[in-house]
Amino acid sequence: MNADTTGPSVVVAGGGIAGLAAAHRLALAGHRVTLLEAGPRLGGKLLAGEIAGAPVDLGAESLLARRPEAVDLARAVGLGDRLQAPGTTTASVWSRGELVPMPKGHVMGVPGDARAVEGLLSAEGVRRIALDAELPPTEVGEDTAIGAYVAARMGHEVVDRLVEPLLGGVYAGDAYRISMRAAVPALFAAAREHRTLTDAVRAVQRAAAAVPADAAGSGTGLGGSVFLGVDGGVGTLPGAVADAIRAAGGEIVTDAPVTALRRTGATGWQVVCGDRVRAADAVVLATPAGPAAGLLAPHAPAAAAELDAVAYASMALVTLAFRRTDVPALAGSGFLVPPVDGHTIKASTFSSQKWRWVTDGAPDLFVLRTSVGRHGEEEQVLREDADLVAASLKDLGAATGLAARPVATTVTRWTGGLPQYPVGHLDRVARVREAVAALPGLRVAGAAYDGVGIPACIASAHRAADEIIATSKRTDPGAGHSL
Repeated sequence: MNADTTGPSVVVAGGGIAGLAAAHRLALAGHRVTLLEAGPRLGGKLLAGEIAGAPVDLGAESLLARRPEAVDLARAVGLGDRLQAPGTTTASVWSRGELVPMPKGHVMGVPGDARAVEGLLSAEGVRRIALDAELPPTEVGEDTAIGAYVAARMGHEVVDRLVEPLLGGVYAGDAYRISMRAAVPALFAAAREHRTLTDAVRAVQRAAAAVPADAAGSGTGLGGSVFLGVDGGVGTLPGAVADAIRAAGGEIVTDAPVTALRRTGATGWQVVCGDRVRAADAVVLATPAGPAAGLLAPHAPAAAAELDAVAYASMALVTLAFRRTDVPALAGSGFLVPPVDGHTIKASTFSSQKWRWVTDGAPDLFVLRTSVGRHGEEEQVLREDADLVAASLKDLGAATGLAARPVATTVTRWTGGLPQYPVGHLDRVARVREAVAALPGLRVAGAAYDGVGIPACIASAHRAADEIIATSKRTDPGAGHSL
């Protein structure tokens, strides 16, 4: 138990990884923290489960290790010794009916050398990339859609066959609408400084190469892997963070949706949850944009309107378990699928080859999963489980020759799970934060703001928590009872 639990009281609304990270940070700083989660479980899009006795992640499965936030949090809550590098990082693209090795030397699908994409793109597509060097500079302005910008410089084929499937795996969105500044900030910054896109890609690659291998992942000691998993699943992280919050004196309540916020005096808040009203010195809204907008509307209508405009994509994960002896030899960690080819699935991960802990948990099984659904394709996610399984098996058979029947299947739907980042998204976020900052003791965090990945969500949570902590210290450095 934290020795100092007499600090300011903070209510965190939302028990996804952002809410948990904010509550953890605040509890360790001596604040009296209550986390309220609307649903029956914690973790949001992080969910550990099993299939046919095999442990699996049924949501997000990896941590981007080149940012420190997620790895550091995992270590802080006792999961450091369970961090695990992928067993293989090679992947393919299922393009024009063939599995083609994922090209090397690109930044989110944008190549630094046209020769890198030979074999994936047509000869004309490769030649079109090379024309980038001959085109006059293109102004990117304050923001631009990455798909449109890359297509103008290098042609539509590189977008449709490489950028689109890569970005689709992150945002489940449309590359021709996704903000380059928000989704690939390093490339956006470089594109503003270099005459050609090729030069910008190479500048980003040089900067990445200059970072020592183990500086990636906050010194993980795991070979500088770009991504890391957790033995037992990334879905075990929320539970470990929750345990740490409780150990620091925090309270966590599930099935507790926050329905309203009320101002009390100059700085205080009342948080309405069911028939109970909780007093708080500060509040962190770590909910999706829609619920946050509803809570903010009476107090910051401009921020609420901005958040109401944030669109979300839905997706489904189809997890399949096969007898290992029934599965043909498959290469690498899986494959991506360009939407231009018209298939149902947008990617497949060979979990038993990517994560050692999956194989260790069920050595006689081969577990893989497919993902279905992009922004504007909600009808795909609404299909019956059996239809999604059948469509996945059809596409898997066409891509890999897999003809076996699974011994078990699980479909996990993430309805409205991924916020979209169109051009201008970061300006919208800045306007939201400016409006919210005018309300003492109130902050926002989550995937709708600075990135949809786990480290980005944790970073937004830490920012919100740190601002509340700093305000508390400035207002009452002695007693610390009010903001």
